[in-house]
Amino acid sequence: MERQLTLRMPAELATKLERAAKRLKRRRSDIVRLAVEEFLAGSAASPEIRPVERVRDLLGRLESGVPDLGQRHREHLLSRLRRDR
Repeated sequence: MERQLTLRMPAELATKLERAAKRLKRRRSDIVRLAVEEFLAGSAASPEIRPVERVRDLLGRLESGVPDLGQRHREHLLSRLRRDR
């Protein structure tokens, strides 16, 4: 590796990283490197997409095709936002 980066993280996040490293049988640095690469690839692919753009097709419709959208609209919106990340 050419460069080294030192970072500080909350204890809870460090614990999660340790568990993931053990479960995946990878070094912590490998997991962090993969996470950074994935984050940067996602940011480059969809620059500055506003959350409303992710759910625009659900807004202002009388008939969405989702049978319980009126009762569970918050769950549907959150699900769509998580899926489009």
